[in-house]
Amino acid sequence: MNETNTKQIPDTLLLEERAGHVLDAIIGMADEDHGYIPFFGANLMEQPAYLTHGDWDYGSSHGRLIDALILARHMTGEEKGRDIEAKYRENFLGFFKEDGLSYRLKNPKAPWEPTANLIDQRAVILALTSWYMSTGDRKIKHVADKHVAALKRIAIKERDVWYYPASEYTVNGWPSANAVQLRLAPDPAAFSGRLIMPLLKYYELTGNSDAFELCQYFTSMIVHRSGVFNPDGSFNDALAYRSGHFHTRIGTLDALARYAVFTKDASITHFVKKSYDWALTWCTSFGWTPGDIHDQAFEHETCSLVDLISTGITLAQSGYTEYWSVVERFLRNHLTESQLLNLDWVVDSDNKDMDDVGLKSFFKVAQRTRGAFAGYSAPNDFCCDVNGGRGHTSDLQTCCIGSGTRGLFMGWSNTITEEHGTISVNFLLNRGSRWLDVSSHLPHEGRVELDIHQNLPKLLIRIPDWAGYAKVLVRRELGGTVVTQAGSDPSIWVKQRFLVLGEAREGEKITVTFPLSHRQTVEKAMGEEFITKWRGDDVIHLSPEGIHHPFYNNRQIFDKAPLRDGQYRRLNKEFYW
Repeated sequence: MNETNTKQIPDTLLLEERAGHVLDAIIGMADEDHGYIPFFGANLMEQPAYLTHGDWDYGSSHGRLIDALILARHMTGEEKGRDIEAKYRENFLGFFKEDGLSYRLKNPKAPWEPTANLIDQRAVILALTSWYMSTGDRKIKHVADKHVAALKRIAIKERDVWYYPASEYTVNGWPSANAVQLRLAPDPAAFSGRLIMPLLKYYELTGNSDAFELCQYFTSMIVHRSGVFNPDGSFNDALAYRSGHFHTRIGTLDALARYAVFTKDASITHFVKKSYDWALTWCTSFGWTPGDIHDQAFEHETCSLVDLISTGITLAQSGYTEYWSVVERFLRNHLTESQLLNLDWVVDSDNKDMDDVGLKSFFKVAQRTRGAFAGYSAPNDFCCDVNGGRGHTSDLQTCCIGSGTRGLFMGWSNTITEEHGTISVNFLLNRGSRWLDVSSHLPHEGRVELDIHQNLPKLLIRIPDWAGYAKVLVRRELGGTVVTQAGSDPSIWVKQRFLVLGEAREGEKITVTFPLSHRQTVEKAMGEEFITKWRGDDVIHLSPEGIHHPFYNNRQIFDKAPLRDGQYRRLNKEFYW
């Protein structure tokens, strides 16, 4: 049975609540006047603001949004928008041709061609994998098997590597045989590297051997032959490599990190860590990432941040436990700060008189996009309109809405984990589970409460680096008996950052307290400096302040965490990505 429990909980970050908000945006992006194809982007700075279609509307947008809907519903139990979701799923299945690939549709008002774009295929197998994982639907497995077989069939195969020689495949095959002969494989990270992640998960679920072969040969190509990553771990910023595009590079690192764990290949984990650490030097500590190393450098995509979150989690699970704190900073700050919840500043229209059906809509843009994640943002502003790079382009992208949801899910599903009977609390975030509830009073107080639901043989909790250990205190209460423990006691720390609570009993309440850190850092983003005030792992002030829709400076902080009536979702059976 799945349970929720209404009680007084801290009025602090609750990722499943954020997933409920993004559900509204996923549903709101549907264009009922254009076959329920979702809009791809939005310009919120214009007056009135408007939504736009694009060539990503098909396999990419539908794949991302179906995946996001499945993850958000798993987190929340929400049923709203099932009619729109059914339209998305129907459209999605309609994009497949007999060859097993997903094709874009021709829009008579737009210039794109109806080809099978290789970037789209990653979103396609992502959605099919989540769809099958959540339902066990054999018809969807048949579609996915056929899709994977097509991905294998069209790959150019050499002795130890496979690759795609162009960004798009047509019904008549690859556009140029000469490209195959000359090995003109464009951006292997975008078209092959990122595919490894969903293909590997699909193999884990189904044992599909084609999926694993693709993972094996794509990994070999990326690591040993592609040149996407330089020997020092930096990103190849040549124009042919999309100027070191961060989303596709870090997405590839995410895929490689998972493959390394699955195959027990420590050399690949080392390869990933080297590049991940280099990438972090280009990002702020609170999670803003550049778009690439050149013209898009000033434009943060939520997609890139979610790749950082996912890769950091896998590295932490691989033994580099310092990345748990890196990821928690990202979750608490730029991921959730980039979610659009206040739209008072957006001017839109309450009618469709100005709409150009199939291309653009001005209708109730604020209402339809509430809950979405930033497509291109500045470190201190939802809207990026800087002098450098490309200036202002757009504010929302469907890919970032899907990725942002996935980021919430990755944080939520890894807050509490179990391995070999040991339960670990990895993120100090509000979360319920069948084992225990975590109630976090951060950033107001250095206080985390654990309510134990069943006997646990061993329980660990990660303590932030800045909290030290000498002043960490544990209070355990069960049946009127109270026991206290100090962080300075010997032999109660493992993995450098985890406090060993040992055996926990059903009905026990464990309260862990520690001093908060108040500090100021100077964060650099593309040559600009931002004075950043921290309370624990939360940014509470950022200067200079943004202009259009500023980030961070409206966060309210109290000496005691406010409480509210609420509930945590507890599932007897969860799925993981």
